[in-house]
Order: sequence, then structure tokens, then C-alpha cells
Amino acid sequence: MRARFKAVVFDWAGTMIDFGSFAPMGVFVRTFREFGVDVTIAEARGPMGLPKWHHIRAMLDEPRIAAEWAKVHGAEPTDRDADAIYEVFVPMNEEVVADYATLVPGALDTVLALRARGLKIGSTTGYTRSIMERVMPLAAAQGYRPDCVICADDMRRGRPSPMNMYQCFIELDVWPASAVIKVDDTEPGIAEGVAAGCLTVGVALSGNAVGKTPEQLSALSPADLARLRKGATARLKTAGADHVIDTVADLPDLLERLEQA
Repeated sequence: MRARFKAVVFDWAGTMIDFGSFAPMGVFVRTFREFGVDVTIAEARGPMGLPKWHHIRAMLDEPRIAAEWAKVHGAEPTDRDADAIYEVFVPMNEEVVADYATLVPGALDTVLALRARGLKIGSTTGYTRSIMERVMPLAAAQGYRPDCVICADDMRRGRPSPMNMYQCFIELDVWPASAVIKVDDTEPGIAEGVAAGCLTVGVALSGNAVGKTPEQLSALSPADLARLRKGATARLKTAGADHVIDTVADLPDLLERLEQA
């Protein structure tokens, strides 16, 4: 029987590495504080998955943050302000990202299972190339070496547009789009897969929407865990996810069911 799928394209933070997607959070808070504006972790998590400049711009567009910015700086925030914040944010993120580059449990086994099926492995990310240059060697040392890595600043238009996915198709030499699975923990990451015409799979518990470590999750009651899973699943489904799993460790079982359907 001919295989239905040819490739899987993974996100990075919250999907394949950095369980809970913690690396950028403190940096957003610290960076905005440098400009005299306090933001919360929840506010920083809101636009997660977007390219980082657009993430910053989205935060500046939030009414509370925009009002605080105007109070401190005497004017509504502009794109030039986003540029200034971005210039501070990127070097800070480069410094801390290596501390959050551990693979999600089961991620490597999933990659090995996919490769055993003959699938190619691609990746897109909201991180810039300079940030990913810190991450990729650490992932490789743990055994994860995707066939291509498309970063937020590689294309003129990033998420939620399909351009990064189109570049993946070219570099992986795969088509049609329906033969590619996009796996992501964020709404913009799912949206780029939808826009490209891929089957999309959201990961709920390891990602930004839940924002907890494996140890924190294991300490929760079944009812609390179910509540978090339900909330994250709803967000990913609303973004267009065809399927939602807890973590990438669950992908091989889902793939088996999809191939047999």
C-alpha cells in the first residue's frame, strides 16, 4: 500500500524542545522592563508562535500594554518602538535559549520511528536564525537533526503565512502539501500548516498554552490535567488543527491510524 505521507514538519520550542515553552518568556518580561513597561508572563505567552518581531508588535497592540507604553513614553507604540525592543530582545534570547534546548521526552523516538517509515523531517520556528544557531548543535548532540530548518527571518513573510512551509517543501523535495504533516503547539504554527494545505497536528500538554514542566504536570490531579488539556485542545482546534495529541511522543500512534484509515 502506498504511504499517504512523505514528510513531517515540526515546530521547535514547546513541540520538540523546551517542554512548556519557557525560553522566551522571561526575556520578553525583561526586555519590556528595559523600556519601562511591566508585562506579565501570560501577556508574553499570548502571541507565541509568531515571528519574534511580530510577537513584540502584537504585545504592543494589546490595550493594557499600549496604554502603559503611552503613559511611560508619551505616545502610542509604533513599529519603530517594536524595532527597538526587538534589537534588545534577540541578543537576550540568544543567551538563554541554550538552557532550554532539551528534547521533549519521546521526541527522538518519534523521529526515529518516522525515519524508519521513510518520512523526511522538516522544521519551522518563530525563532530567528541567530537564535537557532545556538539551538541546533545542542539538538544534534541529543540526536535530533531535521533535514531542513526554516527560521522566522529566512522569509519575507513568516507565520501565519504558508511561506516557511513552502520553503520546507522545496528543501525536502516533497509534494503535494496534503502529503505533509505540520506539528505545532501554537495557533500561528498550526495556521501556517493550514494555509499551506497540510494535515495539522497540535500538541497540547508540552506547549505554550499549558506552559508547565513535566514535573508540574505530573503533580496535578487528573481533573486539573484534563482541564488544561481541554483548554489547549480548544485553542489548537480553533486555529485549525485536524488532530491534537498530548506531545510528539504520541505522533507515531496517530500516524499509524491515519495511514490505515
